[in-house]
Amino acid sequence: MNAIDKPPAEAVAAQWLDAFNAAAPAPSRAALFLADAHARDVLALGWEIRTSSGADAVVALLAGLPGALRFAAGRTPPRRVTRAGQECIEVLLEFEALHGPGQGVLRLVQTEHGPRGWTLLLALAELADHPDASGPRRPTGEDFSREFGGPNWADHRAKTLSYAGREPAVLVVGAGQAGLSIAARLGQLGIDTLVIDRQARTGDNWRRRYHALTLHNEVHVNHLPYMPFPPTWPVFIPKDKLANWFEAYAEAMELNIWCDTALESGEYTDGAWDVVLRRAGEVRRLRPRHIIFATGVSSIPQRPKLPGLENFRGTVMHSGAYTEGSAWKGRPALVLGSGNSGHDVAHDLHASGAAVSIVQRGTTHIVSLAEAQRVYSIYAEGIPTEDCDLLATATPFPVLKRAYQHATAMSKRVDAPLHAALAARGFRLDDGPEGCGFQMKYMQQGGGYYFNVGCSDLIAAGDIGLVQYADIAGFEAEGARLRDGRLVPAELLVLATGYLNQQETVRACLSDAVAERVGPVWGFDAGGELRNMWRPTAQPGLWFTAGSLAQCRIYSHYLAMQIKAREVGLV
Repeated sequence: MNAIDKPPAEAVAAQWLDAFNAAAPAPSRAALFLADAHARDVLALGWEIRTSSGADAVVALLAGLPGALRFAAGRTPPRRVTRAGQECIEVLLEFEALHGPGQGVLRLVQTEHGPRGWTLLLALAELADHPDASGPRRPTGEDFSREFGGPNWADHRAKTLSYAGREPAVLVVGAGQAGLSIAARLGQLGIDTLVIDRQARTGDNWRRRYHALTLHNEVHVNHLPYMPFPPTWPVFIPKDKLANWFEAYAEAMELNIWCDTALESGEYTDGAWDVVLRRAGEVRRLRPRHIIFATGVSSIPQRPKLPGLENFRGTVMHSGAYTEGSAWKGRPALVLGSGNSGHDVAHDLHASGAAVSIVQRGTTHIVSLAEAQRVYSIYAEGIPTEDCDLLATATPFPVLKRAYQHATAMSKRVDAPLHAALAARGFRLDDGPEGCGFQMKYMQQGGGYYFNVGCSDLIAAGDIGLVQYADIAGFEAEGARLRDGRLVPAELLVLATGYLNQQETVRACLSDAVAERVGPVWGFDAGGELRNMWRPTAQPGLWFTAGSLAQCRIYSHYLAMQIKAREVGLV
């Protein structure tokens, strides 16, 4: 059957949904799914984020569905698409979840026996009786409108920000994209939330990074909740432009933020945290019921022990402290690390006139910038961002791996000439875990890849030097001594060696005991979900959020609903 002979996607989906809704006994429903089907439940059938795999397991999960599945009104209609190399019909759904209206995605695959369910997402759209105060439910403003002789909006904001005589329900640590996203979501659910950040200004987590930094994914992927970027913005956003947007966003969303503030300690007692903050040198004690660490995948700089480094007379800095390279013009420099930061720093030093070499510690996945956008292709399909977000959430881990493998294989074919040139120079390449490319590297280890915006070409051409870390015997006063006796001179060593994960941030801010109770943060668990992210941890009242702007936008919605549910007694 060719494409023109295929029945309309909506008709096929309607037939499947009618059969599903009519088939109450489990065996009847199981026949409607592929043997290797998957269902992802995001708070719809309980207070969990979980995946079930296999037709029988999917049907068992769906036994908790209280009603029928139906087409989502007013959203992207059913259509034929290709996901993870598989042709399918993609259907946006609505239904009644256990605690409010639900939304979901069904993907159907045509078989000789008819259409069969391949993947199914069921997600809680909003809490019944506790929706976002946005759109038609926006506040009236009566609390501060035309109260002549009384406090105006600015007076209310100043009082709210002071936290004089009251405690926040939630303390968010970190005012980057993760912290701003969850604070905005919680605010629209009426939950008193305070965000703290060590930096002097909101946005400094981007503003203070290296001078040439520009985001590596496209603008339409990266909106924050409630406020999309203007349609005039560039495809790739400069870091200072994004930093200034963060500051404007915090003001527009009326987020309560204390800058120049650090969490020094905290203890959980009687259902709340006793925390000690240091704000602009002064101590402030608060008692929030929840702490959300939003310090990101990149939090505490990781500084490996390097042989002989104490003898090096040059400057040593972590890439997080690097800004620009003009001071190193005409001088030798080394960059230790071959991920995005290492390449970008080396590229900037080269452009500034330094004689720079990159030191490669392990294999690296290299993908050209244009090819890297393949994994975000849903967002280029011309459908609303909220529908794209739902489709992105609807891919369970086994299918996600398959999608990344497919995208990586396609990218490798396009990037083959570059890879060959790099290999000829001695640069060591990899395809990512199980051939899944950069995205799985990011979600498993937070780095180890580079989006080529030119540095790979400079390495391949020999304009930027390449040293393998295994060939270094040790550092000495004038640079790195190789095992064959040669000296690689350096007056600057930049450690592009990554960051410790948020478990170590907890250890530093709370205690060893809490850090060990929680366990590792980020990376996939046995169920195919990111460990400790956007869901309860082993430590009551402690939550985590992190990731790209898209991840923070999408999952802040689900994290906020879980906290709201606890605040109103639903959990």
